[in-house]
Order: sequence, then structure tokens, then C-alpha cells
Amino acid sequence: MAKTLYLVTGAMGYLGNTIISKLAAQGKLIRGLALPNDNTISYTQPNVEIVHGDVCNKESLSSFFFHNPDTELVVIHTAAIVSISSKLDKKVVDVNVNGTKNIVELCLQHKVKKLVHTSSVHAIPEKSHGETITEVSEFDPKLVHGLYAKTKAAASQIVLNAVKQGLNACIVHPSGIIGPGDYGRTHLTQLVISYLNGTLTACVDGGYDFVDVRDVADGIISCIENGRSGECYILSNQFYTIQEVLDDLHEITGKRRLKSVLPLWFAKLTAPLAEIWYKMLRQPPLYTSYSLYTLESNGDFSHDKATQELGYHPRSMKNTLKDMAYWLESYHRIKFKFTTAHTV
Repeated sequence: MAKTLYLVTGAMGYLGNTIISKLAAQGKLIRGLALPNDNTISYTQPNVEIVHGDVCNKESLSSFFFHNPDTELVVIHTAAIVSISSKLDKKVVDVNVNGTKNIVELCLQHKVKKLVHTSSVHAIPEKSHGETITEVSEFDPKLVHGLYAKTKAAASQIVLNAVKQGLNACIVHPSGIIGPGDYGRTHLTQLVISYLNGTLTACVDGGYDFVDVRDVADGIISCIENGRSGECYILSNQFYTIQEVLDDLHEITGKRRLKSVLPLWFAKLTAPLAEIWYKMLRQPPLYTSYSLYTLESNGDFSHDKATQELGYHPRSMKNTLKDMAYWLESYHRIKFKFTTAHTV
């Protein structure tokens, strides 16, 4: 019987490391791809191998795809740049679009058993408020707003085109990922850190659909066995305002409730200055013109299809935030100390 080797791109990333940890706990044989010289996470599991390469450089991926003839490959592609920048960034296009093209071509070349591509709900055209957003069967960058969304739409269509060439592949669309395990500094993680450290003095109006990174990882792993080729699956949770997220953190930790909520019109006026300020601090901005657009856009996504076909059931946001806060404390990412012991 052929062995299965799970190839995970973005091994040092938020979602990638969560997937690898879950697969490793199941005893799966895993090879993760990390950027050259990126050793952010030290994997100690004997069934996890890390190789270095760049999805933008096809030749650098030979060791990642290397396998014995009696080994079947399953590829989980999570490597991407999540950008809320309002400006054109060629690197985002190179990684999200051209990087996906390289992975897809190598999947076809090596006749992989399955590819699960991680897209985003942003790749799906937005509907008017009051209408529920569901999966689509084709993607067009011209139908979505913002650089990140356009690159994710283009990459998703590359995957679907490859399905017509015989590739067994499906696509998942997570909403706004949050939770424990972010060794970097995504925008939502930065928001939580700033609140718990007491440096956040006000939040902005609006909200979005936020989902636990561990639930997304479970959905992706289920997709390997249960996802139908050529199909797309939204991995969302439910809509939360930013103030509701911070209020939950207040109830969990006892930190002072944040009462100042900036109206979106005011935040939009100051967004360009905020981007410059956070760039000087070498921190991801808490909001930009694009992220503010997102916070007032329609965030009503349905994960019914994933629930029915993948057995996908996201947990409550309060549980996510509780685990996230304790994880940040355990890794000394926040100054705030909890008095109650907790294990994630």
C-alpha cells in the first residue's frame, strides 16, 4: 500500500503551522515548505520535515516535491501574503498568483493525489447587504475589490483551470482568521495584543466574519478526504463587530472595557496617516483604507456546504479569544498576566 506524504506550503505561517501540528498529531508523514533562512518555528516531531524554497522560484521547489515512486503526494497550499495595504505591491502578486501557478504546475507534473488550495472569502464577489454570500464556480479579479482579493481570485481560477486538465483539487475560502498559534503578527493578532497591552485607546466601527484558525485547519484536513474535485468550500463562522471582539476579551481577561468607537468616516480620513505611522513603527497597521472597506462590506457568509460535505463546525468566538489570550501570554507576547491556569 502506497504511503501518503503531506506537502504543506507556508509551514512557518499562521495557518500552515496549525495544519502541520494537527497532521503530526495524527501520525501523518509531513513535509513543510518554508522560505530560505526562515526558522521561525522549530518542529520537533519526528514525522515532520522542513525544506526551504520559494513558491515564486519553481526550481527551488524540487526538494519539496521529491518523493519515492511508492509514495502518494497530497499538497496543501497555504503560502500567501495576506495584505490589507491600499497600494499596489508586486510581491503580493508574485506570491499569491505566480506562486500558486508554480505549485499547480508541479502538482500536475508529479501527478499528486490531491491539492487543497487555500483561497479567501475575498475572492468571492460581494453581494449587497442582506444577501448571503455562498460559493461560486468561477473567479474574475475584476469582480472583487482590492489587491489581495484580486490576487486570490486569479489564483483560484488557476486551480480550477488545472482541474479541467485532470488535477484533483478543491478550494477553501476562510474568512478572517483569528486564534492561537500566530508566531508572526497578523492584523487581528496585533489588535488583540494592543488591547491586552493597554495601548489600544479606541476601536473602529464595523465588523466581519471571524473564524478560528484551528477550525479552518480542520476543514482543510477534512477536504483532503471529503472535498469534491473542482468544488469550493467557504470556511467561515459568523459576523462579529470589532467592539464585540474586544468586549469578549474584556469579559475573559478583566481588562478595561474599550468604550471609544471611531466612526468609519473619521477612520477613513486618518487611514493614510495611520499606514505611514505604523510603517515607521515597523508594525502592521491596525486599519487601512482597504481594511475599513472590508469592515463595512457584507460579511454574511454561509458555511452550510462545508458543514454538510466536510463535517465543518466552527467553535464560539469567546472560546477562540480565551485560547488566543492565554497562548499570547504563554509566549510572552503580551504584558498582561492571567491568574487562572489554562491550557490551549
